[in-house]
Amino acid sequence: MDMMSVDVVSGRLPGSIAAARDSTRHFLEGLVPSLTPEAAETVVLVVSELVTNALRHGGGTCALVLATGPNGIEVAVHDSSPHVPRVRTPDLNGGAGGFGWPMITRLSTSTAVTRRADGGKTVTALLPC
Repeated sequence: MDMMSVDVVSGRLPGSIAAARDSTRHFLEGLVPSLTPEAAETVVLVVSELVTNALRHGGGTCALVLATGPNGIEVAVHDSSPHVPRVRTPDLNGGAGGFGWPMITRLSTSTAVTRRADGGKTVTALLPC
């Protein structure tokens, strides 16, 4: 099993989200066999959405863990908030969001939210290879 951990420590900065995407691309480039470009971009999109949600709603800092296994690519994001992601009506006019969690659940084989002993949570998405 290949695994990589990335700490995303700066809250609300677009650079943190870009760094998470770049780290994910680097991780995926090292996989053998490699993913199709479409599958790789799907993983990057899910990472981007999960990290954005963690920074926006989960306390401003998070850690990203990527792992491969027989069932696919696992994306796990740890943050300090105990609140689970929720589906909300997408804001079609004001740009206030509401699109990320439904997209994550649609693109993933499975998702899970696990409460952590420290009071935070881990949001995990499994994506096909």
